[in-house]
Amino acid sequence: MSNPKNKLKAVDFFCSIGNVSLGFKLAGIEVLGGIDINKSCKETYEKNIGAKFLPADVSNLNKKEVGKLFKIRRNQNNLIFAGCSPCQYYSNIKTDKTKSCSTRLLLADFHEFVDYYRPGYVFIENVPGLDTKPESPLGKFKAFLKENGYIFDDDLLNAKYFGVPQNRLRYVLIASRVKDKVKLPAGDKENVRTVKDAIGDPIKFPPIKHGCTDNSVFLHKSARLSPINLKRIKSTPHDGGSRLDWKDNRLQPACYKEHDGHTDVYGRMHWDKPSPAITTRFVSYSNGRYGHPEQDRAISLREGATLQSFPEDFVFYSNAQWTVAKMIGNAVPPLLAKSIAESLM
Repeated sequence: MSNPKNKLKAVDFFCSIGNVSLGFKLAGIEVLGGIDINKSCKETYEKNIGAKFLPADVSNLNKKEVGKLFKIRRNQNNLIFAGCSPCQYYSNIKTDKTKSCSTRLLLADFHEFVDYYRPGYVFIENVPGLDTKPESPLGKFKAFLKENGYIFDDDLLNAKYFGVPQNRLRYVLIASRVKDKVKLPAGDKENVRTVKDAIGDPIKFPPIKHGCTDNSVFLHKSARLSPINLKRIKSTPHDGGSRLDWKDNRLQPACYKEHDGHTDVYGRMHWDKPSPAITTRFVSYSNGRYGHPEQDRAISLREGATLQSFPEDFVFYSNAQWTVAKMIGNAVPPLLAKSIAESLM
């Protein structure tokens, strides 16, 4: 029988609504609580995770107060610090990153907490670009780990190999100062779940029209389409069609009329493939391949959450559609977090 005193416990930095915390709980790790600057996540986190949520900016947070709140101590061997900070600045997506320059410091802030507490285990997840950009603080963090007795394994992992019906490539690092070896999970490349596996059941996800509302906690509702976008999606073949299939060139946005790239924009998902990466804009038909495979609409909030591997009973506490979409799109897929937690155990 295992010693309950040795049970792994976790503090989730940049926890958002609790996606990593949920994955850790599913693996059997005791989640002590989470920290996030976004106060609007508090209700969703606490009611779904059943742990404390500290609304605070990590960069200004008193380290000793964190210890008192979560009842943790320095050099605690069974303690995990998870630090999946938002880091759009390093994303490979070509967007204006001027607003996200400040996020470059978040890993450095997390580094300070790891240095102060020296937990037994560390987990970080981020965009693939974090490991390639020369100005990234990751190199300094990895050097710190080596210098202070931590061993680590890091690589790019695709969530689709960990039970998540989504093609989502992420940088992952796990570290330990109490084990002789740590290794990232390999995943299962033979049993990849598809969009149809996830959201193809018409009983769970009955057909709806664009602009449909759903006031239940299930949130199977879809954003309203403009008249031109409704024409566009009706002209897009089912099951993976794209804007290149439109016979009427007048439907093409001006920026794409002489441009063959970005074919995912205004596209439909494929039933027999994992979905594309779910971003904060997945409820918008014009922001990627977020058209439903058959119905003339973008995927619903609950469909997006399911493609992120949130369970059906996970409740998002907000009345604002775009707020919920942001909660879902920013999440580390819980099943990916669960696999990481199991590898640490």
